[in-house]
Amino acid sequence: MTRRKLIAGNWKMHGRSADLAWADRLSALMPLPPRSEIVVCPPATLLSGMAARVPGWVAVGAQDCAAQPDGAHTGDLSAPMLADLGARYVIAGHSERRRFHGETDALVRAKAEAALKAGLTPVICVGETLDQRQGGEAQSVVLRQMHASVPDAAAGRIIIAYEPVWAIGTGVHASPGDAGQMHRALREAWRGGDGEALRILYGGSVSPENAGELLSRADIDGALVGGASLDPARFAAIIRAAG
Repeated sequence: MTRRKLIAGNWKMHGRSADLAWADRLSALMPLPPRSEIVVCPPATLLSGMAARVPGWVAVGAQDCAAQPDGAHTGDLSAPMLADLGARYVIAGHSERRRFHGETDALVRAKAEAALKAGLTPVICVGETLDQRQGGEAQSVVLRQMHASVPDAAAGRIIIAYEPVWAIGTGVHASPGDAGQMHRALREAWRGGDGEALRILYGGSVSPENAGELLSRADIDGALVGGASLDPARFAAIIRAAG
């Protein structure tokens, strides 16, 4: 089965209104639409501005959403609100949310379900810590996260991002072989019975220097890119590496 590659940029807590010019620079660097699906996830403050400025072949995503559609939840943004701002995707369960905000698998699942109800595609993150990998627990931890965090849905409606926690923002990435093995394990463990249709991204210090080797693996369907996505030239190079 041929799965279209997806390259998503997660800006995290970076960006001001002046950085909307990123969209213009990317357009100039890539005047023709790439074969891959492209998503940029800026901070919520820039969602509507980015949605209005990116070329038609770039979709906009949010970095998080509330599990509730509305109500007395001060400071939260619901999935319907994000869709109203022009988002088509939303990241759920990034390791930074799990670690610094105490998000559980159950909460991540509820957020992903809320995204689906709002017509958004959730990008659900799973990944092990360095201690878990060194202890031989990497695969069991990641598969347990997938089963607990991913709602029951057709494979085509959700995306999984494998992000080893020890590789995020460290400059160290999983070897293509290790990443490929984890992606294959996730696909084979997919409970929906259509694992070959499931798109699984790799994230964790993805750069123009390593993207080609990572994305050449059969089971790696794209990348969730952190810091390198802030630079249009580096992000364009990763897009080109996807083919």
